[in-house]
Amino acid sequence: MNRRLDLAMLLVLTFSTGMVDAIGYLGFDKIFTANMTGNVVILGMALTGADDLPVLRPTLALVFFMVGAAFSGRILGRRGEDWHHRTTTIFTLVAIGCAGLAVYVGVVPDPEVGITGTIFTSALSTLMGAQAAAARKMKIADVTTVVVTSTIVGLASDSRLAGGDSTNWARRGLAVGLILVGALAGAASLLINQWIGIAIVSVIIAVAAYIGHRGMHRRTRTEAAAESPADATV
Repeated sequence: MNRRLDLAMLLVLTFSTGMVDAIGYLGFDKIFTANMTGNVVILGMALTGADDLPVLRPTLALVFFMVGAAFSGRILGRRGEDWHHRTTTIFTLVAIGCAGLAVYVGVVPDPEVGITGTIFTSALSTLMGAQAAAARKMKIADVTTVVVTSTIVGLASDSRLAGGDSTNWARRGLAVGLILVGALAGAASLLINQWIGIAIVSVIIAVAAYIGHRGMHRRTRTEAAAESPADATV
């Protein structure tokens, strides 16, 4: 039951990732701040001299994504796969960071231009790296919150059409659909204002962190209650 809740929260974060990447790519010079595969491809094309493709920002996004992931890994340590209070800490920090970036984008004139845009994409990449590392630690198959390529491969290769048994088809389909809908929502938010989408992402991550944390406490109480009768008979 608790793993189902963890899965649900990671799917919610997958939706928010779709928003983040749409905002970064459309609003901040073709930069992915969560999907690093996209940045590697963009960087490779840019280094060949392709027109209108950035080099600095995708490079910094890659570096800072790894910094965020390393920071998250250090905090989480050798914890198990279940939601831990340190998992809550990571997601809360990501939510607070996104809220700060929403304010930054709201108050800085032309936030997508020059060094201000580079600061934004680098900072957001750091936060997404931390989130991705925390999600990876939970080891829920097919849901990483930041990419769906392997999820799509699994969805197709394990399908009944391919002779498989359609293992985890529901979560795989939801992950792909949610990152798609998130991208739609992120693109739509840019029609209003750049800070709106990031503010929404902050709220989504904060809610996921809160629900996941509550679920962790319920699991702990349930396990303690289950052990109590056995302890009483000893």
